[in-house]
Amino acid sequence: MQIKRRTVLLGLASLSLPLIATSCNQSSQKTASNTAASPASNSGQLARIRVGYQVYAGSELLAKGLGLAKQFFPNTKVEYLRFDAGRDVNVAMAAKGIDIGLVGSTAAAVGISSGISYQIFYLDDLIGKLEALVVKNNIRSFADLRGKKIAVPFSSTDHYSLLSLLKLENINQNELKILDMVATDMLAAWQRGDIDGGYVWEPTQSKMRQDGGTILATSEDLAKRGYATFDVAVVRTEFAQQYPDVLKQYRLMLDKSVKIYRDDPQTAAKALAAELGVSPKEALAQAGQIIWLDSSNQSDPKYLGTANQSGAISKGLKDTADFMVEQKAIPTAPSQEAYQQRILYL
Repeated sequence: MQIKRRTVLLGLASLSLPLIATSCNQSSQKTASNTAASPASNSGQLARIRVGYQVYAGSELLAKGLGLAKQFFPNTKVEYLRFDAGRDVNVAMAAKGIDIGLVGSTAAAVGISSGISYQIFYLDDLIGKLEALVVKNNIRSFADLRGKKIAVPFSSTDHYSLLSLLKLENINQNELKILDMVATDMLAAWQRGDIDGGYVWEPTQSKMRQDGGTILATSEDLAKRGYATFDVAVVRTEFAQQYPDVLKQYRLMLDKSVKIYRDDPQTAAKALAAELGVSPKEALAQAGQIIWLDSSNQSDPKYLGTANQSGAISKGLKDTADFMVEQKAIPTAPSQEAYQQRILYL
């Protein structure tokens, strides 16, 4: 297994960009480029949009699976780049390797604290049972975590939830060995017997449970205890300033994805199943473990709020960053106003 060092930027400088997983307008794979998107020379249309996504049953993955980019951006090549964790999306954003990306609340809090130049423009979902702590059957209580090896992707919502859980249960993180692993590495380590548990999202969570694991706690449980997590879409500030209409169109695309999930769950299930590598029934079950949101929810004070009234999300980001400072995962955190200023109201 590969254990990454915990640095100030949580591996920001040391990670490399992944390969393009797929393209909406062409089937061949290619290496991600660090050059910024540019308008087509003749039509004035945007030539391409590079989207960093993660594999979980949410609106971003559904939009990809349904091929909605072809409908909403018929004259633009939309390149989807797969990432294993939000911190890797942060790396790509800092390197200008992608234009739009999906990150969890912890990665967003860390990214903004680290000075990455991006804006939050969409609240995709609130995380519930989709993320959970899966453990071997010899761990029956929180106290049994002491002395065990638990894996989690650092600088992720899972990382925040795990550390929050330990704090709530009065367990010092030094009393167990916390290993930094992305989901794919975690599953392999679990199957080899190298770890006793892992805090991770679907579909890896289900695969670990199918291999004898049990759930000790979920992010829904942590939210009820005051430590909520969520996912947001972010955009490079430079890109947002240059292409505001593209972002509005992208928001409409995500809204369409949410509408299809709500109105035609079977179609959504089939598209998600193909992306997740599971059955449509399982895909739909995973999708039901988060709270899907669309732009009609965004201005609500309990979510993003408005330019004149801060929403709960900026406070959530500030609270997350403060907690990560307390846990010595990052050195400092900016004010809540700094997080509010990173929310882009379209």
